[in-house]
Amino acid sequence: MTDPTLAQTGLVVRREPVLIIGALSDIGRALARVYGREGYPLLLAARRVERLTSDIQDLTLRFGVPVGAVELDILDLAGQGAFLDALGCLPGTVICVVGLLGCQPEAEKSWIQTDLILRTNYVAPACLLGEIANRMQARGSGCVIGISSVAGDRGRASNYLYGSAKAGFTAFLSGLRNRLSRHGVKVMTIKPGFIDTRMTRGMTLPPFLTAQPAEVAEAIWKAQAHGRDVVYLRPVWRLIMLIIRLIPEVLFKKLEI
Repeated sequence: MTDPTLAQTGLVVRREPVLIIGALSDIGRALARVYGREGYPLLLAARRVERLTSDIQDLTLRFGVPVGAVELDILDLAGQGAFLDALGCLPGTVICVVGLLGCQPEAEKSWIQTDLILRTNYVAPACLLGEIANRMQARGSGCVIGISSVAGDRGRASNYLYGSAKAGFTAFLSGLRNRLSRHGVKVMTIKPGFIDTRMTRGMTLPPFLTAQPAEVAEAIWKAQAHGRDVVYLRPVWRLIMLIIRLIPEVLFKKLEI
């Protein structure tokens, strides 16, 4: 396991560190490059930190920022507090990119798959970000960024298990934002539509509606810089989901979406 202590890199720290949870994902890696480019020290959290070795070397050489990695199994709820304690310092920004699309038809027949989808997309991230938010509130500063999904805007037959988990996560982030707005802590909700990642590999995605990981990372960085609360990626998804939400239930039941 790579030592997470940024001070041991010998590089000068000028900004508060950014913790990326789910750093091995395509979006996580893109975020590391964007925030590293902007001069932020990076803490990369993943279940298999040994796979981050080349990422750490590249980010350090390319951007000259301190980079540390720490092991995290986000589904281990009992270990989340110890994980945060081991960081040594509370990051200025925490971005949670954890997600699991799962297979809807299989999950409909298996409570084990259903449970995994719900815990990965909602329960575990909410528990961890909730504890991080408590610590940021005590400090009086910080930014929490959660990656939700447009799938949570209305339950659809094709992915209602994933969508319901993301709906819960969206509501959690909304409530957290409302609670912490008077305590110096910013909470952002990111709602991507289709993204060209390993998670969507094999799916036929419409190019006009499909974002690339680098595009998502840039949008998140700019949204944070401008103090945004809720961001749809791509922006056209805001209109699409508004239309879907407005479809009367009597008609919606007849649609195959």
